[in-house]
Amino acid sequence: MENLQDYIVIIPTLVCLCITYILKHVVAVKAISRFIPLIMGAVGILMNMWLNWSITPAILLGGLLSGLASTGLYEAFQNVINKKE
Repeated sequence: MENLQDYIVIIPTLVCLCITYILKHVVAVKAISRFIPLIMGAVGILMNMWLNWSITPAILLGGLLSGLASTGLYEAFQNVINKKE
């Protein structure tokens, strides 16, 4: 698990976190929640490729992990926010 942390890139993670928030709170369709990890994985890959201007397995893995980490981060934030209310 510690080796995977080397591949998580902060910018795609935060962008995906914001997109996840928008999808959860603005899009009224509940069925979209099922596809959020897939969407964030794709957005993370595209963001990381754009930031590095190349395509390598490490960049693909970094983007995918960053996108998927953002969904977990969103869920963690939701749990913290809901406990306070």
